[in-house]
Amino acid sequence: MEIKIQSIHFDATEKLQAFIQKKMVKLEKTYDGIQKVEVQLKVVKPATILNKETDITVTAPGCQMHAEKTCDTFEESVDQAIDSLKIQLTKFKEKMRGR
Repeated sequence: MEIKIQSIHFDATEKLQAFIQKKMVKLEKTYDGIQKVEVQLKVVKPATILNKETDITVTAPGCQMHAEKTCDTFEESVDQAIDSLKIQLTKFKEKMRGR
């Protein structure tokens, strides 16, 4: 699984990147056919609350899934986006199993 992390308008710390890598490995336990994960981290309006936006795109054979969340911290938005992707991947897996 290839993981690409892109931070827009700031530099992501090593700690944040390690956190994201760890979470993505857990996502692979939900569906092991994941080929590529693209994570975009963006700071929107730096002086406001809820300004950390995470955009995750997961590519697997036959599908591409997307989740976008905005929260106070990147860790929180990554967690919420991954929860959303787990649901999408589980539904996709069930759909594939039915065929």
